[in-house]
Formats: sequence, structure tokens, C-alpha cells
Amino acid sequence: MTTWRALYGFLFVSLALTAYVAGVALGPLRWLFWDPPLFRRFNEALVWYSGIPLVIGAVLIGWDLFRNVVRLRHAKSIRNDPPANRFFTVALTAYNDERSIGPAVQDFRAHPLVRRVIVISNNSTDRTMAVAEEAGALVFNEPRQGYGACVHRALQQALRFEDTELTVLCEGDLTFRANDLDKFLAYIPHADVVNGSRIVEQLQDRRTQLSLFMHYGNLFAGKVLELKHLGMVSLTDVGTTYKVCRNESLRRLLQNLDPRINLEFNAYFLDTALKLGLRILECPITFHPRVGTSKGGNLNNRVATRLGLRMLLGIFVDWKGFARD
Repeated sequence: MTTWRALYGFLFVSLALTAYVAGVALGPLRWLFWDPPLFRRFNEALVWYSGIPLVIGAVLIGWDLFRNVVRLRHAKSIRNDPPANRFFTVALTAYNDERSIGPAVQDFRAHPLVRRVIVISNNSTDRTMAVAEEAGALVFNEPRQGYGACVHRALQQALRFEDTELTVLCEGDLTFRANDLDKFLAYIPHADVVNGSRIVEQLQDRRTQLSLFMHYGNLFAGKVLELKHLGMVSLTDVGTTYKVCRNESLRRLLQNLDPRINLEFNAYFLDTALKLGLRILECPITFHPRVGTSKGGNLNNRVATRLGLRMLLGIFVDWKGFARD
């Protein structure tokens, strides 16, 4: 269930606060430099009329809180359904990860509950595929360029194996490690998808590419998506690529995912799962320095900002605008 009133109420409140702060910030300019009548009227109007979207937003949020969320909270229950089969099929996405993919495959293959590791290369131009195969992975190339296409192919390949009930989606850059699978296993009885969260300070290595700006930007985007599905989920990280899915739920979800969505795919994945009524639970995971060069949203703060804005646009408006052929 999408609590759209609360989501757009938050947007109105954000616009109101932005207008109010801008109006207050313009005030000292009138005193220090000049105070023409037109500028004064604009400044005063910006402050006073910022109350209109604030009231509208508060009403919309209150409507969902007291009409919808209360009902959702009264109907909720704790799911406790441990998977009968505790083994994993691990699917790693990779793009020019020659330096990291071998150790990543070996790390996951060494876990006692991992049956196999699949590597999906997205048209890598280095030895990623050869190194992954030498490390013992099942290797495939996805010719459609883009992160969404690579993830979609990885999940498709993983679902072909019937001797495992759980699919792990991850990247082959060594930012995530296999020892966190035991944490996922503790959470999966309560959910359809367990999403790893990097937003725990004590679990982040100081040398990771996740800057302070990215850390809190991810937290903000997670809370916006949580607001869209208020009463259904708690989220702190929409950009993580490390998650565990029940295959029965993943088959249903995969039919509703558009592989043409690119770097926004993880937020889109979570939003789509929640729209389908799947239970998503977050699990705190360790986050390590990347081996090799980042090709995604963590490249720098400028790229992360652009990606974050696109995620917010997808959450507020529609993901279809990001689908590319």
C-alpha cells in the first residue's frame, strides 16, 4: 500500500521550510545593502506564504497517519517462517572487476551454506570473466549495458537452480563479504527480502568510498521511500547492492522489474517489492573498501547527488522515465 498523501505532504513541508529559510536568509541583505519596496514585498511574501504549503503538507501527512497507518499497524503481525532450505545461490554483478572478482568469488564459495557463485559480467573489457571462472564461478556475459540489465540477468540465472531456496544478490568488488550471510539468515524467517544496510557507523571501514554526504544522503532517500510505504517498512539504505531474497517471492518480483532501469535499480527494486506487498527487512552489514575503480553512484559526491535526485524523482513520480532501450 502506497501512502501517497504522506509522501506528497512531506514534499509540501520540505518546500515550505525551504521557502521560509530562504526568506529569513534574505532578510539581512535588506539591512546591510538595500531595501527597495519590491524586494521587501517579495521577501515578506516568501516568509508569510511559506505557511500555505506547510499547512497543506501537515494535513496530508496527518490524513495518512491517522486514517491509513493506524489501520496498517493494527493489522500487522510478526512473520516467523524459516526457510526449509538454508543454502544460498550467490549472484555477483561485475564490470571490469578483474582485480576483485577472484577473491570475491572465493570468499563466497568458502561459506559452508553457499552452493554456487554466479558471476554476470556486463561487457567487461578486461579479464573479469576469465578470473571469475578460474576462481570457480559460473560465468555469463550480459550484452545489454546497464546495471539494471546486469542485475535482472543475475537473478534470472540464480532462479534456474532448484536446490536452493535463497538467492543472494551482491557485487564482485569486495565491498561486501560472505560472513554477513549468517546475519541475513537470522533475518530471513521474518521477510521476503532482507536488504543490507551500510548506514551503521561501527560497521563501515574508514577507507570506503561512502563519504559523509553519501552516508546521510542514502539515509534521507531511505526515509523518503519509507514514507511512501508508511507503516509497512523501515529503511535506511536504498543504494546497497547486497540483499537476500526468497526465490518464491523473487520469481513474482522479477516479472514486475524493468531491466532498462540503470543505476537507480536498487531503489526501484525495493519500491516495486513494497508495491507488491512483499515484506522487506533491513540487516546491518559490514562495508569494506572497494578494490578497483567505482563505476556507479559512489564515484564522487557530484555523481552521488545526481543519482540521489534521480532516485527521489522515481520515488515521487515514476521510474519509467529512467528506462532506456
